[in-house]
Amino acid sequence: MMESRWAYLIHLLAWAGPFIALQVGVLIFYFRERAGTILRAALVPALVVGLYLSVADHLAIAEGIWGFGQGKHLGLYVGAVPLEELLFFILTSVMVALGLTLFLALLARREARVP
Repeated sequence: MMESRWAYLIHLLAWAGPFIALQVGVLIFYFRERAGTILRAALVPALVVGLYLSVADHLAIAEGIWGFGQGKHLGLYVGAVPLEELLFFILTSVMVALGLTLFLALLARREARVP
């Protein structure tokens, strides 16, 4: 399976999935009533950054700066960018944005409780 066209997607989901699940778990545990608001606050910039990086990747691939080996991804493209690469940029941006948002929310929560 790791030498197939599913390799990139499997590695990506195995790498990012557990961490994002942990972040969402922390979000729900500490901020149940505000979880949706906090999640939206993190997802909007994450999607913007992920799409920006994908456009930059598209331009680099189109100019021949780099490419992707055949047979290691599904072969579905958005422009010149493989779908898995687009997901990589978006998931990485989600992890960073959600991590920063959770950190700031937890810090504010802690400061509000300290006299």
